[in-house]
Parts: sequence; structure tokens; C-alpha cells
Amino acid sequence: MGSANGLVSLQGKQPLLSFGVISDVQYANIPDGHSFMGVPRYYQHSILVLRRAVQKWNSLLKLNFVVNFGDIVDGFCPKDQSLDTVQKVAQEFEIFNGPIYHMVGNHCLYNLPRDKLLPLLKIPGVNGHAYYDFSPIPEFRFVVLDGYDISAIGWPTDHPNAMEAIKFLSERNPNSEKNSPRGLNGLERRFLMFNGAVGKEQLKWLDDVLQDATKSNQKVVICCHLPLDPGASSQEALLWNYDEVIGVVHRYNCVKVCLGGHDHKGGHSIDSHGVHHRVLEAALECPPGTDAFGHVDVFDDRLLLFGTDRMLSTEMIFTS
Repeated sequence: MGSANGLVSLQGKQPLLSFGVISDVQYANIPDGHSFMGVPRYYQHSILVLRRAVQKWNSLLKLNFVVNFGDIVDGFCPKDQSLDTVQKVAQEFEIFNGPIYHMVGNHCLYNLPRDKLLPLLKIPGVNGHAYYDFSPIPEFRFVVLDGYDISAIGWPTDHPNAMEAIKFLSERNPNSEKNSPRGLNGLERRFLMFNGAVGKEQLKWLDDVLQDATKSNQKVVICCHLPLDPGASSQEALLWNYDEVIGVVHRYNCVKVCLGGHDHKGGHSIDSHGVHHRVLEAALECPPGTDAFGHVDVFDDRLLLFGTDRMLSTEMIFTS
């Protein structure tokens, strides 16, 4: 059986489960524009990419769920339209015939504070936190991280997590414009306000989850808006404390794949412990008539990402 972009599924072998993926829709009812780097952005077309994705996912008749990797509405969306626009895009996802798992991205938080955003996206969490896990089948567990747990955006300005983020940035980024990497070198270039960190409580929670998954003989897929490996992402897009998170991941052998968004060009790497890191290409940067979404077939020994158009298909064979 063949599929998009030339990847061929395992002959005669049925996947344990399948799920849809899309990232960085960043819809807004505004004229097309460009990123800071001059890459075209198609704000109104991106919702059409999402609609075609949902149609495709439903037509496959086999997907167990869909994971959206964050940033459903763009930061340039007029703020008096933020609530309606987030609701509009969320309703497009709801047309899928199954569960949708969302995570927060920076552009989501430019539009709405956490207390409004999380209920709209049905993100489970306590006290505004947006990390959670689920196990659709006994053999696999999915862990959704909150990459803006420690962040200068989304929390009230007097919230401890916001204050910790502002202090963190002031110590590492000397620029008055904290989204500028000017003067920062190498991996220091990730210390920008549009990124964030996983807090200490979440790190402890992650350790507990991975410990439990190991005892339960489960394989784990980690999902986070922000990339977790420099090999799969530009330096400017990484989680502030990706090294701490990966330090926890590498204590165990259960994590096989980390999936992310945020870095719109996409990427793939295999880290020093054999964990795959796949950053998904953005729906926002699809010129009219093109797409970036996919679905993943899950097998005991690999994940097969079948990408559509600008989303590259990827075979991720587990190394252990």
C-alpha cells in the first residue's frame, strides 16, 4: 500500500493505531505577510489547509485521534477578534470524527490568556498548566508537554511563572527587545521571549510518567510545541531548557519519538540515545493550493509519518 510523498507502509501489517497531525495553522483574517526572516505567510489560506486535513483524516476511516501541535491563531490577529477566531479554528478541528488533542503555542497565548484558552481547546490541566498524558492503547503512551509553563506570555504579569521567565530572560538576553537574538551565539539564540521552558513541577511529573511507562512496558511519544533537539530545529526555536527535558528522557528507554512544531520549516534528527525528533512543517507557510498535514501509523517498532505535500513523509524506526 502506498501513500503521499513516496513512503510505503509495511506490507500486510496493520498498525497498532493511527493518528492525524498538523502544526502552526496560525489563521487570521488579515492580508498575507512575511516572517521576520522574509518567509511568506498565508494567514487566510491556512484554515483551508486545516479543512482539507480534516476531510482527509475523516476519509481514512482509521484514525484514532488527531494531535494539533499548537499556534492555531496568529499573533497578528486583531485582538478584538481573538476569541471568535480561536473558536472558529477550534470548531474546524471538531469536524474530525474523533478526539482532538491540542497543546499551547506562543501565538495561542498572544491571543488569549491561559484561563480562557485551555477550556476552549479542552486541554486538561490544573491551575492553568497544560501538560497531560494519555494512553490510547496499552502498548503506547503519549505525553503532551507545556513548553510555555515558564513564560513571559499567557500568565498574568504577577504570576510566579511569568516573573521567573522575565528574570530568566533578563539574565540571558541583553537586548531590550527580548525576541531579538542579536549578540547571542550558538544555542544561546534560543533565549527569546517567543520560546519558553518546562518548569520544575512539570519536570518531576515527566519523570514520574516515564517511570510509570517503563514499569508498564509502554513506549512513549512526547509532543511539545517547542522542539527538543538542536539537530531537528533552528537554534532560535528550541525550548529554553530542552537539555533538562532531554536529561529526564534519557534516564529511561521508553521514549522513542519526540514530535514538535514552532520551527516552520520542519526537521528530523536522531539524538545520542536513538530518540527520533520530528518537527512538523507549518500549515501557515503553504501557498494557496498546497498543504502541510499528515497521519502517523504506529507499529511496535516504528512510526510512519505519511505527509501530504509540504509535510515530508518520515520513517522513524526505533533503535532499541
